[in-house]
Amino acid sequence: MRVLPRVRHERPAEALFSDLTMTGPTTETAGGADDSLRTRQSLLTRLKDWNDHAGWREFFDTYWRLIYNVARKSGLGDQDAQDLVQDVLLGVAKQMPEGRYDRSKGRFKQWLCGIVRHRIVDHWRKHGKALALTGPMPERDSQLGAGESDLERVWQSEWAASLLTAALGRAQEKVSARNFLIYDLSVVRETPTARICEMLGVSAAQVFLVRHRVGRLVRSELRSLEEGA
Repeated sequence: MRVLPRVRHERPAEALFSDLTMTGPTTETAGGADDSLRTRQSLLTRLKDWNDHAGWREFFDTYWRLIYNVARKSGLGDQDAQDLVQDVLLGVAKQMPEGRYDRSKGRFKQWLCGIVRHRIVDHWRKHGKALALTGPMPERDSQLGAGESDLERVWQSEWAASLLTAALGRAQEKVSARNFLIYDLSVVRETPTARICEMLGVSAAQVFLVRHRVGRLVRSELRSLEEGA
């Protein structure tokens, strides 16, 4: 468990995150299925109220890992990345009640990406260094314009990975544990079908049927999540 440092001045926005924790593995790939990265308009409306602690808790649980992963891939160390998560969420907390996010002017994920990008660039500027992304760069998506920065491409890649993780988590809740295990072994872990049959005592036909049915459910959940992104 990693605990965000307590801020010094307990103004309304800062107090929201003073006791929140980042739990689970802090790897450089999206992990866990907190709830989803689907941004419901109702949640954004709730964020206009500093006293809605449950809403801010949900927002924190949904987005901290995404922001942390992007920060790490931007070259920040573990503690700096944790600090950046808090800085970004404090920035959102200060702006939401003031109505600075206008959905008619663009999607929330792009607005949030802009805040993250500003904080990361500012971090490296303070250290007298240029932004240096680490790890393999994601391939340019056909939906991204030629002017998209590398950091924005990383953001898009991490966002997509988080959506997929959330879709898998939702699908898992709707099928039997055995069927999800078959799907996970076959599709996610790419285990040979013959090996799955040997491990679980099922036929190849059963594996193919489960892959099809669960895969269809995962795609449906993914579409649902993307609608609100």
